[in-house]
Amino acid sequence: MTVPDPTARTARRRRDITVARIAEMAGVSPPTVSKVINGHAGVSTATRRRIEELIREHGWQRRPERAEPATMVELLFRALDSLWALEIIQGVEETVREAGMTVALTDMRGGHTPNREWVDRVLTRRPAGVIAVSAMLSERDHERLASRAIPVVAVDPYGEPDHHMPSVGATNWNGGLLATRHLLELGHRRIAMINGPGELLCCRARQDGYRSAMEAAGVPVEPALLRRRPLYVEGGRAAAVELLALPDPPTAVFAANDLQALGAYQAALRAGLRVPEDLSVVGFDDVSLARWADPPMTTVRQPLAKMGAAAAGLVLAMAAGERPEHDRVELACGLVVRASTAPPAR
Repeated sequence: MTVPDPTARTARRRRDITVARIAEMAGVSPPTVSKVINGHAGVSTATRRRIEELIREHGWQRRPERAEPATMVELLFRALDSLWALEIIQGVEETVREAGMTVALTDMRGGHTPNREWVDRVLTRRPAGVIAVSAMLSERDHERLASRAIPVVAVDPYGEPDHHMPSVGATNWNGGLLATRHLLELGHRRIAMINGPGELLCCRARQDGYRSAMEAAGVPVEPALLRRRPLYVEGGRAAAVELLALPDPPTAVFAANDLQALGAYQAALRAGLRVPEDLSVVGFDDVSLARWADPPMTTVRQPLAKMGAAAAGLVLAMAAGERPEHDRVELACGLVVRASTAPPAR
């Protein structure tokens, strides 16, 4: 007697599910189901949700012989207006080009989450996968992408990443430790930190590294020497102006990125101070402007292009049906000492 294979029965049931059957269960027409499957507009939110739930429940999948191979990877940025973003794009583009694909870019212009129209467009483009850089997708976004077997990988996630979403970053804690330890070894004790948004895991880790270095050296972390501003030149300048106006100002500043560090340069110049004679400054990222700053900037090198390449490699592997070996990939940072740091003058 042959025992029926339940796995085979499940597979047969999934093959038997058709667009027409999904439409019948949802109480809509087959063209409406097709619109949802292909990511087209013109379907109400409630109807779209009902159809997607039925698709997930019954395991409907597009027949392989009808599916066209993916030709691109979707790259979603919280903001594109920096050299930091350019290096990540270069890493992604080089990797997907080797796979015969292209990159589609979306700039949220500083927003935290994309709008619903973005998901609709992605489903229409049918990419091999999505790379979300410092962006946050809603659970609903994840569900819609998963229903089309579109994997998602985060780079420097905004907020805690979901346990099922792999992420790529750098050793930010160690970078913050290296930057602060360098200033401590030069003899600085009043070391300020200008940080970015606390929702960014990378910013939290850099500050934790700063705190760890200070505590290991027996130097108290003074709340007055901590500032949190946007990761732009203007943010760094505004924070440094406040710090330099303190009755006992810092002799050194560690900034969460090179743009903020450049803003600290500007604040020092306006205050009649010299870098590094009167104020030492350390940045983070090592984008090209750090080498051309006056004076050339000491900074923590973040392997941005490699991070983009690693994220692209993960997405392509997941699209091919492979399961990531690790949910979190961290690439090593390193300190680059240039001319913006020196022993304190006092």
